[in-house]
Amino acid sequence: MLNVYIADDEVWVTLGLKKLLDKIDIESFVVGIANNGLTAKEEIAMFKPDVVFTDIRMPGLSGLDLLQTIPEVSPETKVVIITGFAEFAYAKEAVQHHAYDYLLKPIKKEDLIRVMSAIVNERGDRNDDEYPAPAYDKMIDNVVSDIREHYTEDISLTSLAAKYNISMGHLSKMIKEHLQVNFSDYIASLRIQRAKELLRDESISIQEIAEIVGYNDYFYFTKVFKKVEGISPSKYRKEL
Repeated sequence: MLNVYIADDEVWVTLGLKKLLDKIDIESFVVGIANNGLTAKEEIAMFKPDVVFTDIRMPGLSGLDLLQTIPEVSPETKVVIITGFAEFAYAKEAVQHHAYDYLLKPIKKEDLIRVMSAIVNERGDRNDDEYPAPAYDKMIDNVVSDIREHYTEDISLTSLAAKYNISMGHLSKMIKEHLQVNFSDYIASLRIQRAKELLRDESISIQEIAEIVGYNDYFYFTKVFKKVEGISPSKYRKEL
């Protein structure tokens, strides 16, 4: 797993690079994105990513200036310059000043694979499950907030993994480590807790409650409720 930071003031470049990273067969996690050099400098110092992709021209602090500051705050970080053909000479200059490599816009998939593969090979046997702590904490907090906000909807590990640019396996592991329960059991516990609150209102049918909390199948809802509470929802309502 390579932790990646992207600094570019052109949205189409950052989005395009993020999508390309998803498509190549090298696992990565985008810890942050900035559209100006000053923000990038602060967050790189905090996240200490394995790789920084940075444009040459940015407001606040240029990519070349950023290149000079990164070794002070994150000495292990590899800096890859992304540049247009018109600035090609600057890119070559950046490599002479210790940039790891450069990529021309628009970034080609094969060029990205070449650079990322070289960095992976240089990292050797470092633990691929490592995440910078601030990025890990921020991401898992956001994931849990997403789950708690959307648990009655058609939320899945697949959609969350895509949103946070991480594999389903790693996301599942992170959720279990953080909550001490797996994703599906956590969703079930939130839904059943909400169902128990709704069961106090006898004007709402159990079928309606099932749909409100996210179960379109009444019988499956009953099965999950009984698994969590030990009794059926109708019996729970009678015992209130």
